[in-house]
Amino acid sequence: MKALYFDGKKAVYKEDLPLPQRRPGDSLIKVVVADICSTDKEILKGYRPDFKGVMGHEFCGIVEESPDPALVGKLVVGEINEGCGDCLYCRTGREKHCLLRQTLGMSRDGCFAEYLAMPTRLLHVVPEGLSPEKAVFTEPLAAAFEITEQVKIEPGMDVCVVGDGRLSLMIAQVLALTGAKLTVIGRHPEKLDMYKTFARTVLETEYRTESGGVKDLTADECFDVVVDATGSRSGIELSMALVRKMGTIVLKSTYAGKTELDLSLIPVGEISIVGSRCGPFEPALRLLSEGKVQFPPVELYELADWEKAFASAAFKAGFSFE
Repeated sequence: MKALYFDGKKAVYKEDLPLPQRRPGDSLIKVVVADICSTDKEILKGYRPDFKGVMGHEFCGIVEESPDPALVGKLVVGEINEGCGDCLYCRTGREKHCLLRQTLGMSRDGCFAEYLAMPTRLLHVVPEGLSPEKAVFTEPLAAAFEITEQVKIEPGMDVCVVGDGRLSLMIAQVLALTGAKLTVIGRHPEKLDMYKTFARTVLETEYRTESGGVKDLTADECFDVVVDATGSRSGIELSMALVRKMGTIVLKSTYAGKTELDLSLIPVGEISIVGSRCGPFEPALRLLSEGKVQFPPVELYELADWEKAFASAAFKAGFSFE
């Protein structure tokens, strides 16, 4: 089969990989659409140096074989973390933190391939009428929902999302539904236009000095909750400056680099820092099905053109296997 394989140093397009073998409890899925995530790009930069295998974790596909006959022929999306099932984390509902977990496209074969085998229990049936091109947003949108699972956000709270990219748009639309007073800070006026119907938008330069540092801000200019979705060191540093005393910073991006922060600001300001990863699929599927969140169309490529797809400036790029 065709697949995009990471050999530990670089991505390689292959046409001769064998079909994945089902383990007990697995389903075999014919991939219809698979999207590129920022994490996939970080892998090419060295984020997972021990990984060798098929890349990709955002997908929508059709079940061809399954231990559950009712699933055969169904359009599905899938959660990406498979725990051991026996450890404390797995027994207490924290499977995604299992120390032995296998993660799709990062420690086990992923979805940038014509076929994918994965645990049936991690699959979710796509609601009738929701297209694969829209359903493929489920995994990243679920990650946006995780913020509301971790942090209490009430109507009227001052909440800020730093970043104006793909992940930011998903997060901002979810947070707007809470009734919070939402501000989105970004660098690109044309991207910020997508937020203006449900959030206040501000160019990052409004918070920067001429030398590039962060201006001194009053409490009224800061926020109760700041979500960093920039995937950059400068975004994390800006988030630290934007949060109010006793406020919360949510680190949502997977940033593989290093940064220097004045950690004294955290206990002195009684600031909470929350790391946030994968989230619940069902509410994400429901919002997508009901049309309560909207995203630009995915720019789809043939898998052989993966370099063009990874270099695309589109809101979201991915692969079509139809």
